[in-house]
Amino acid sequence: SSQTASFSHQPPSTPASKEVWKKGGRMFSILLAVHLALLACTLVSSGAFEKIAVHDYDVFFLRTVMMLTVIVWIIFYLVGTARSPDAILCKDSHAGPIWLRGGLILFAIFSLVMDVFKIGYYSSFYSCLSAIKIIYPIVQAIFVIVQTYFLWISAKDCVHLHLNVTRCGLMLTLTTNLAVWMSAVTDESVHKAHSKLKKNMTEEIFRWLMRVGIRSSSDEECNCNSQICQIFKNGYFWLYPFNIEYSLFASAMVYVMWKNVGRFIDHHSHHIHRLKFRLFRRTFFVGIMLGLITLVSGLGVLILYEVQVNSSTEPSKKSQALTMYYIFNIVCLSLMSLVCIGGSVIYRFDKRDMDRHKNPTRTLDVALLMGAALGQYAISYYSIVAIVASTPRDAVSALNLTYALLMIAQHTFQNIFIIEGLHRQPPKEDHKHSSHQKDLYGLTFVNINAVSLRVPDSGSTLAPSTASGTEATRPSDLLRSLTAPKKMNWRRKFLREISMFLLLSNIILWIMPAFGARPQFDNDTELNFYGDSMWPAIVDICLPFGIFYRMHAVASLLEVYI
Repeated sequence: SSQTASFSHQPPSTPASKEVWKKGGRMFSILLAVHLALLACTLVSSGAFEKIAVHDYDVFFLRTVMMLTVIVWIIFYLVGTARSPDAILCKDSHAGPIWLRGGLILFAIFSLVMDVFKIGYYSSFYSCLSAIKIIYPIVQAIFVIVQTYFLWISAKDCVHLHLNVTRCGLMLTLTTNLAVWMSAVTDESVHKAHSKLKKNMTEEIFRWLMRVGIRSSSDEECNCNSQICQIFKNGYFWLYPFNIEYSLFASAMVYVMWKNVGRFIDHHSHHIHRLKFRLFRRTFFVGIMLGLITLVSGLGVLILYEVQVNSSTEPSKKSQALTMYYIFNIVCLSLMSLVCIGGSVIYRFDKRDMDRHKNPTRTLDVALLMGAALGQYAISYYSIVAIVASTPRDAVSALNLTYALLMIAQHTFQNIFIIEGLHRQPPKEDHKHSSHQKDLYGLTFVNINAVSLRVPDSGSTLAPSTASGTEATRPSDLLRSLTAPKKMNWRRKFLREISMFLLLSNIILWIMPAFGARPQFDNDTELNFYGDSMWPAIVDICLPFGIFYRMHAVASLLEVYI
């Protein structure tokens, strides 16, 4: 009883004890996520090999259980935790911006269409399939709907109730999205390898390729011979990139929610930034016009590339398409690198203070920009090694080498430009000046000489007031204060022009690989150097990160500059 009494006099309410429990809860949830992620990764990778006694329906069963558990927890959070009066004491205004949530909904819609195609495909020969293969896309569709609604309304929450349960639930949600992402990448990689090697592969490779998501055509009852079945099959494989991006978007938003569990926000340093549609205000339209030209040109290159590479069997057509693709990307990446360097130079003259407040969203933005860029870095370095070590070298190889080098440079310069903008204080509006400047700007005409007569020099009768804490204003300081906002506006306009061009350029560089323009699979240099199995696996693992990088760069540019 004495121990109980002594414990009751020392409740875990001090800041030190709260910090200990906070770190303990975070550590437990991290360990849970690590173990689940390793289990899912093991099953997904093992299910791809025919000689390992792990069937694809085992992988489907694990992911179905994980998604059902997440759905139950989300319902508990929305009905129980979020409705309690003391659960959400504050919200993080930086978390879940409208364009990030809008992108999540866009990818969720395509993911639901993919699930419908999957249900139609598996239902075409349900008699010879395990029931879990039909149940899984239904559960995944419900999971996408529930999770998207949850993230739309709760992305900004700073929860202060059921802390450990909430942390573990969020980490389980994060792990489930990563498991779906790993499975989608594996399925897409196997499908592309199957399409590439269908004509000249051995029976052993054929069985290996059929283990993930696709049944063997040797089974007569499971043959997909009808036209509607082929439409469903091709449709859901085409929609895999959107499901991959949805999983990455959801994982990023869930991680921010996990960091905000138990967090208190200083409202004096945490201003709410509302979306303002002012893309075409205070601009010279140079960045917009140049970006639109790049966007339209990229769409034309994409259409011609798809027609010449996928519809034509002539090697010359394929070489022309690759040459056209590389030239466009070289020009686009060169311009983007130059404007990023110019923006970084403009920042050297920017007098805004650095924002040093704690901001998990900004920390995650920087980590995602740096981490997602690693995917494109890996592809570029693999290409450089293959091109330099291979012989003979032709014009397409030279363009490919230049493209890989510029891709590395552009990612680096753009990261520097965006990260520097993320750590700057938001620019003050033109009408927000000090009271002394506001009175001066309120005048229609300002007579500088007349104003200077009222400003005492140092050593005048007003010197005591200066000594008491009020500094005397010199005419030169007054002139500098009158002209400073105009210079700031020029810098702001240039940064806005640069950001508009980068935004539209990143959009087209996201559209091209997302909709099938992937020269990594059509250029024989890397395929011959690394082999038909290794190189597609490298590209399929790294390329989704490159696509996600472009989308996140667009969101960051909107957040900082637009």
